[in-house]
This record gives sequence, C-alpha cells and structure tokens, in this order.
Amino acid sequence: MTVTVGRRAARAILIDDRGRLVLIKRSKPGQAPYWTAPGGGVEDTDASVEVALYRELAEELGALATDASQVFLFSSPSDAGVTVQYFFVARLAGLDESARSGPEFSDPSRGTYDLDRVDLLGDDLVAIDLRPAPLKEFILANREALLVRAGVST
Repeated sequence: MTVTVGRRAARAILIDDRGRLVLIKRSKPGQAPYWTAPGGGVEDTDASVEVALYRELAEELGALATDASQVFLFSSPSDAGVTVQYFFVARLAGLDESARSGPEFSDPSRGTYDLDRVDLLGDDLVAIDLRPAPLKEFILANREALLVRAGVST
C-alpha cells in the first residue's frame, strides 16, 4: 500500500517560563473560536521539519524557541493524500509580536490569529477547543512530562 503525503506541518507545544502553553486563538467569521498550536507548513526549501518549525514560529508569532523535540505525530486524510503534523515540545525563549508576518495577517477575511497563553496545569486547557482533539488529549495526559522536557519548573 502506498500512502501519499499531501501536506506536512510542523507545530509547537510551546511552553513559556511560567508553564503556560503559547497557543493561537483562531476566530473565523461565522464560527466559534478554537485554539491551535503555532506552526505551519513544511516548505520544499526547509532543510528539515525542525527547521520549518523554527521558521514558522518566527513568522507566525515573532517567537524564538529552543530545544525543540518531536513528541507527537498526527495524520488525517485530505484531498491530496494524508496530512501529517509533527508536534514538537519547545521552550519559548523570546517573543516580538511586531515581527509577525504572513498572509494570515494581511487578509482580514481569514479572521484573527490572536496569541493566547493557557496554564498547562490548571483547568483552562480542559475548557478550550484545542485542535486537533488528539493533541489536546496527548497534552492533558502528559502535562508534567512536557514541562520537564521544556525545562520549566513549577
């Protein structure tokens, strides 16, 4: 059996120095808001999925992250084959929201991409619609390990 990969994406389970997840709250016209891990598509010019992650974090958040380590993989069917999302846990080392760039910020019809921080150990994460749902389940089941891996003490 041959599987065609239609799209690859690199995303971060990005943790700040206070043990909060750094997420993007997506608000689209006519839809309820949802949250997603920052990151995006792997381009042909990216030397690796990890390189794509750092590039996407810089573009989408104006973020500098360190010590990324792949911890989760999620795939789903798409029209072009299978979409594969690689999730890395990483620590937020710096953030400059004025450096955010890309088509998502220049086209108002796409809705908003608001930066949000969610306490990793509290109940806030349980209450939000974090997509994809298996990522939320993974994070909830592995909160302490993710904090340890990111080097954050609570």
